[in-house]
Amino acid sequence: MTTPNVPVRFEFSIELPFTPEQIWQAIATGPGMTAWSMPTELEERAGGEYLVDMGETSARGVVAAWEPPHRFVLEEPDWAALAGHEGADVTPLVTEFLVAATSGGSCVLRVVSSAFGTGADWEREFMDEAAKYWEPQFQNLRLYLTSFPGQRATVVESGTELTSSPGHVVMAMCDRFGATGPGDSIDVHGIAGRVEKVSDLGLLVRYTEPECGFLNLMAYPNGEHTSYALARVYLFGDSAPELAANQEAGWKEWFAELPAAVA
Repeated sequence: MTTPNVPVRFEFSIELPFTPEQIWQAIATGPGMTAWSMPTELEERAGGEYLVDMGETSARGVVAAWEPPHRFVLEEPDWAALAGHEGADVTPLVTEFLVAATSGGSCVLRVVSSAFGTGADWEREFMDEAAKYWEPQFQNLRLYLTSFPGQRATVVESGTELTSSPGHVVMAMCDRFGATGPGDSIDVHGIAGRVEKVSDLGLLVRYTEPECGFLNLMAYPNGEHTSYALARVYLFGDSAPELAANQEAGWKEWFAELPAAVA
């Protein structure tokens, strides 16, 4: 039997002009995480359980450390299953969130995710892909804390599988909205939006009229020759449920037409 003694990890940090308490609410509570990342249920205590709804699958584990408002650690025992290697000889994936105040009145949020494996290629590839798609989420966090701090989100998700590369899918999605770069104005199924960021991973769009939330539009690998295109919408305020119903219908139709645009 192999021994899981080869480290795999990623680490990154972001400076945020907010208090430790504001950042803690956003990263260490279920409603907070749901409002900028993925729908999350979390028991707010050391030893509590958590569940992250990833659409077609889910991630679950325990809160390994709970030290508000500066240190929060999640431990996920079955991360190999997410990579298609259920039962692999690896240690649990440990993700540590560290919040440190700076002298300028802001905070640095540092995220470290690590485990031990056997040195298999899939272990490194999994961590590389996780880092690539994790880091852009923290632009969502900045936007959430800037415009909707402490508010609960109504989340709408829609998507489709496509026989194409993620990069080609993202280009097609940008073309359909006429989005070329930050600052572009677009219409998102009846809501005015402004593009905050465009990359080869997708778009981040802020809704402006009404100012009710933001959108991640992305594509990621979903097999050897296929990709999954996904829209994840975060809506806030009293009108969120009504807007969510309209957005859900609009995205369903939009994704039904996307394969022709990609082809």
